[in-house]
Amino acid sequence: MKLFDVYPLFDINIVKGKGCKVWDDKGNEYLDLYGGHAVISIGHSHPHYVEMIQKQVAELGFYSNSVVNKLQQQLAERLGRISGYEDYSFFMINSGAEANENALKLASFHTGRKRVVSFSKSFHGRTSAAVRTTDNPKIVAPINEGIDVTFLALNDIDSVRSELEKNDVCAVIIEGIQGIGGIKVPENSFMQELRKLCTETGTILILDEIQSGYGRSGKFFAHQFAGIRPDIITVAKGIGNGFPMGGVLISPLFTPVYGMLGTTFGGNHLSCAAALAVIDVIENENLIENASKVGDYLMKELKQFPQIKEIRGEGLMIGLEFEEPVKELRTRLLFEQKVFTGVSGTNVIRLLPPLCLSLEQADEFIERFKKALN
Repeated sequence: MKLFDVYPLFDINIVKGKGCKVWDDKGNEYLDLYGGHAVISIGHSHPHYVEMIQKQVAELGFYSNSVVNKLQQQLAERLGRISGYEDYSFFMINSGAEANENALKLASFHTGRKRVVSFSKSFHGRTSAAVRTTDNPKIVAPINEGIDVTFLALNDIDSVRSELEKNDVCAVIIEGIQGIGGIKVPENSFMQELRKLCTETGTILILDEIQSGYGRSGKFFAHQFAGIRPDIITVAKGIGNGFPMGGVLISPLFTPVYGMLGTTFGGNHLSCAAALAVIDVIENENLIENASKVGDYLMKELKQFPQIKEIRGEGLMIGLEFEEPVKELRTRLLFEQKVFTGVSGTNVIRLLPPLCLSLEQADEFIERFKKALN
């Protein structure tokens, strides 16, 4: 049996990681400015993270959600405190797509409505409802097309008002910062008006913080720059630092009903141990503050390059837009300068390093980036 082709692959086999660096099977060292799609939040192979998982798997790796799991309770309490959402409840699953799928389901259960508003260039996952709210027709199968979704321009509050005043929208789903869409940051005033409109029309506001959350922006959630509180927040990626996990933070507006949501693997003992270790390290090593400091420094230093058309982002979620396609530049960085970066579309380099990136490593990246551009 062979693998089903999913992505075009670089011919690099990564076998080891430490902090913000990874090594391939030939011994080559790379600076990781991508974190495996923003998944690596606290750095590769952090000793506390490794210890927590090893200890847990030696005691109990899994049991069903039909019994008490005190690790789940600890995680919900810790996440509530660090995020500022102590009055919300937490549903644990396995991935970001699952998180958005369940968020949309909750919104529809609550409102009795079917229609969803999403935004141009959005990405919310590849499962049935999540992929339908993603603005990429190439990955929407005919079986997904039954969900009624309206796509609007980001930051256009008048178009949102026109749709929500029809009183048939169950939810607006929006990323804290658009990732795959090119690191597009919603304006604070837009987010504030969006929150107001959703409240006035009984529409559920879902904040997809799967890529932009968990400290990446320099705040725990990117929407906190606007000072708003969504009805539902979805998380994944950085929550487990590589261990598959997702979750839904649910406001007190919703009343739990047994059987409404469910999961087999969600919130298992190993994923909870991983997620607790992540919070430990974020708090003990001040990684949210570090993301803000190093991110500001990187964006300031990158302004020296006239080839970059625009620099966008917050914290360690940075997009570098060029006039020309960046495929060749990314390849030069990867193979010649030994730096992992991501892309958005054809013209944007995407930087999503672990939140422990140091100022020295930022300088190291700038030097390699300069060589790749030249």
